[in-house]
Amino acid sequence: MENAAWRRCNSFASPALFLALIALLFAVSATGVRSAAQQIIGPGPTAPVASADYVGEETCATCHADVGKDFAANPHRGLALEHGGKGVTCESCHGPGKAHVESGGDPTKIFRFTTVSAERIDSTCQKCHAAAHPNFQRSPHGEAGLSCTTCHSVHHAAAETRLLIGAQPQLCYRCHAEVRTAFEMPFHHRVPEGLMKCTDCHDPHGTFENSRLQLRDTADENAICTKCHTDTLGPFVYEHPVVKTDGCTSCHQPHGSPNPRLLQVAQMNTLCLQCHSATNMAAFPHAVSPTGPVHNQAAQYVACTNCHTQIHGSNASNIFFQ
Repeated sequence: MENAAWRRCNSFASPALFLALIALLFAVSATGVRSAAQQIIGPGPTAPVASADYVGEETCATCHADVGKDFAANPHRGLALEHGGKGVTCESCHGPGKAHVESGGDPTKIFRFTTVSAERIDSTCQKCHAAAHPNFQRSPHGEAGLSCTTCHSVHHAAAETRLLIGAQPQLCYRCHAEVRTAFEMPFHHRVPEGLMKCTDCHDPHGTFENSRLQLRDTADENAICTKCHTDTLGPFVYEHPVVKTDGCTSCHQPHGSPNPRLLQVAQMNTLCLQCHSATNMAAFPHAVSPTGPVHNQAAQYVACTNCHTQIHGSNASNIFFQ
């Protein structure tokens, strides 16, 4: 019995079987690597197949020399070089060019982004970029009928980063004029000065948490603020309920305000009394307790935060004293 077991074990040591096992393991590993890569960067471009319908980018460049010259420094060109010229080339996006070439350059014989719908443009781009922007079709930009080429240009980008047709924030101002007005207020986040960008807080391709505002954070909007305003992050022993329930924008204007600290109103006491008053206490007994004010609220008296200094949260006092 021992000799039979030894023979069975010894059979696995045969060179042919050993090589077969190694080949099998390598194939499984390669499949796993490809699967993981696709999850990270998407399924990748549709590589030109070995077909006579594809003419190659060198043929395209004979007529489109201006585009071919600029494309040499394009990120898409870098992907093509990484794959031995078989990755992202002209025909990966525009389709096979044989009919276009043989017709003497007939524009109807090639896929052109300027003549198709936004949905067709997006589906073409998302053959590679779907993993990075899975929610674009349900985003406000997608629902408004904008396409990838509304903000991006592969061949004629004004900004090297992300191939944008213009620099931020001017690119965003083309549609969001009301935000530009807010940034012209005396107190504002430093977007016009170039110290911040719209995309620091917003994802123009859509988000799953706050789809309407496309914020890069949680539903209560706080995480987008506290990544810079870390002093208000907490956790605190005593939390100001409004910070958790309504978020930072219950008291602050996010883009710009005529009031210091981007406050919604000019006088701090007025802002506090919107919740902490006997009238609101009757309507919202749990949300606004305790009621106020204790002191005279005439204009010559100090603001609430002169005493309640830790208004975002405190580890020492349930009424947010220092």
